[in-house]
Amino acid sequence: MLASLAPLRDDVSAPAPPRAWRLGWALAGGVLGTAVQLQQPDLWGWGGYVGIAVAGVLALALRGRPAWLLAGAALAFGCAGQRALSLAEQDLAGALEGRDIAVVGRVASLPVKDPQGERVEFIVERASLDGRPVPLPPRLLLGWSGGPSDGGDRPGRPGAWAVAHPNPGLVAGERWAFEVRLKRAHGSLNPHGFDRERWLWERGILATGYVRAGPRDPVPERLGQTWLHPVDLARQRVADAMGERLGHSRAAGVLAALAVGDQSAIEREDWALFRDTGVAHLMAISGLHVTLFAWLATALIGWAWRRAAPRWPAVARRWPLPWVAGWGGVACAAGYAVFSGWGVPSQRTVLMLALVAGLRLSGRRWPWPAVWLLAMAAVLALDPWALLSAGFWLSFVAVGLLFASDPAREAPASGLAWRGAQALKRLLREQALMTVALGPLTLLLFGQVSLVGLAANLIAIPWVTLVVTPLALLGLLASPLWTMAAGAVDALVPLLQWLAAWPAAVWHRPVPPLPLALAAVAGGALLAMRLPAVVRAAGALLVLPVLLWAPPRPPEGAFELLALDVGQGGAVLVRTARHALLYDTGPGWSPEADAGERIVLPLLRALGERPDTVVVSHRDSDHSGGAKAVRAAFPQARWLSSYDEAPANHCLAGQRWTWDGVDFEILHPGPEAWASRGLSTNAMSCVLRVATHRGASAWLTGDLPAAQEVRLALERPGERATLLMAPHHGSASSSSPVLLNTLQPRWVVVQSGYRNRFGHPARVVVERYEARGIPWVESPRCGAATWRSDRPDELRCERVEGRRYWHRSVPLASAPPAAD
Repeated sequence: MLASLAPLRDDVSAPAPPRAWRLGWALAGGVLGTAVQLQQPDLWGWGGYVGIAVAGVLALALRGRPAWLLAGAALAFGCAGQRALSLAEQDLAGALEGRDIAVVGRVASLPVKDPQGERVEFIVERASLDGRPVPLPPRLLLGWSGGPSDGGDRPGRPGAWAVAHPNPGLVAGERWAFEVRLKRAHGSLNPHGFDRERWLWERGILATGYVRAGPRDPVPERLGQTWLHPVDLARQRVADAMGERLGHSRAAGVLAALAVGDQSAIEREDWALFRDTGVAHLMAISGLHVTLFAWLATALIGWAWRRAAPRWPAVARRWPLPWVAGWGGVACAAGYAVFSGWGVPSQRTVLMLALVAGLRLSGRRWPWPAVWLLAMAAVLALDPWALLSAGFWLSFVAVGLLFASDPAREAPASGLAWRGAQALKRLLREQALMTVALGPLTLLLFGQVSLVGLAANLIAIPWVTLVVTPLALLGLLASPLWTMAAGAVDALVPLLQWLAAWPAAVWHRPVPPLPLALAAVAGGALLAMRLPAVVRAAGALLVLPVLLWAPPRPPEGAFELLALDVGQGGAVLVRTARHALLYDTGPGWSPEADAGERIVLPLLRALGERPDTVVVSHRDSDHSGGAKAVRAAFPQARWLSSYDEAPANHCLAGQRWTWDGVDFEILHPGPEAWASRGLSTNAMSCVLRVATHRGASAWLTGDLPAAQEVRLALERPGERATLLMAPHHGSASSSSPVLLNTLQPRWVVVQSGYRNRFGHPARVVVERYEARGIPWVESPRCGAATWRSDRPDELRCERVEGRRYWHRSVPLASAPPAAD
């Protein structure tokens, strides 16, 4: 990346041509218009977007910078809206969810493998239901595993039904005919959480599902291999060859990520190590890798052309060496970027390299902001939704800061030692600049900063860039080099582990509000630039509020309850003025993935929370699946559960404590339940009551069955609850009339998965709520639900408050899928 910027530093201080400045204003407007369109909660009709785009084109004829800014904004807004409408029209019809649909199509991506099977993107050629053609979205995300899943979001459960046709090992470009069961693209929605629906939308995937491969299903039929996806096929063959060569080496995943862009091959523990040491950007295809490839390709092409030119003088005069080497290097870089998956950093780098080559070879001199904005606008023209990705902002902010902080090129130096010293000096300065300037942005995006990142990158950047990556790529020609590359990775990992083990290696901070974060990013940029001391001091003042900021908490004597959206499972965060309690830790989906790691911990860190107590209601994996990750992150927390062998960790009726004027009481199980050991795991669920002295209370009930509900209700005849977490996700075996009549809750929150196979919440339970006039919300429609005891009549739904047009509208109650 840095090498691609060096040629432009001559042009930074050059006077800007008027045409370049007009273009710059239009491009800035394009970025602004795209950003505004992405904030829409719902899409308009075609007429609105076409009209705005036409107005933008007409406004280009006007003079003045504001006119060009508005023209670019209108044109980008209209074009992005039209693309979104075109995509939305391909959505899966609700009547086709959960149906067995026969499809014919082809594998259109590198398969992602896990212990349960594989996931692939699948392009539909034709589809039929009961022999009649039906329209489907052109691109699906399908899983082929050892059993059914909830619509393809999580791996199947082996043993749920017998597998007659196991996954044969899918290959990119293959044509297949099989039956699938689909649902609309849907994902959990939590504050500061990963937006899976946007991720799918950006890739044009509007439905997910799984292959029906049971003994009563039609036999999946392989129809042959096509050459319609040659890049993905080549990537898969390279990844397979690398796997055969390296076996189960932990370095195999890193090399696959660097060579073919298969980041899913990197193990979860390794990703955590790379993230904590600040070198994760090196373990995926980034601008640095693409630029290195372009530099090597340019040098080799130039060497070959110089040797060939004397033999073909006429060709050499028609195609001079700078043109051949320059555009050849760009073409090779583009090929590498496409082969590695064409991610945002690769797109940005290829566009920047092409702009640099075009300007330099044509003799034009543009100011760097125009080049920077042109590359940004080009990326957004290809993918408007990239604007919401962390990689987009890290990539472009880093490039902009490097341009702005050191516009002048240094005079060429003579002597190998001197050049080496200058290169080391530049590396130190640029890494220090990135650490200081991007720290606030990293806090905004991830809620953490690696304090050992500077030291780790000073070692890892030259090692990965100059040793690991070249060996990984040259291994395509000579596979023994992959063994050497794996050894280079294995040599780096212990050093990173040592750095990660330092005290305070990672600094976690709550995610600040957007205005504070933007001010801090600007402050970091001022600190990094070569500016007067007074201006840098102003930058420090802009950064300081983020470092001191803490999320607002409930007042003394009140509490906040946040029911996380974890799909079919449970996880609830209770916060008081100075304490926090986590009730359940979410489901475990596979040995490599659980809600604790992917949903609960990111939320806790974004809020700056360290739970004082964790209560795991019972052993079932949809409530305890994330416990291991949470316990590792917060070993100081007190743990209570209904299955721990240590008596000190038992949740036992009668346990009580008070935090900040808020009472916490365990209501179930009692001593007799622990003594008998005859109850089911559900019946042993820890029931927690949280109450204020002003009368507001919440009941957290796990998967408590009706028999235990009735017993609790009879023991506490005058009890009332302001909010009730629906027992057992709204199962027909819970939410008994006796409990509802006794507690008379103002709100019921149902934590359940979209189109879950259990049909939660059951229709009979919903009818009980409605017959009593109890407002209720469920996770698929609400997302994360937030309620406060000092505002008992208000309940905030993340899916409502943070809605964007790619978020699916869910019917009033989640309809159960068709029976298997």
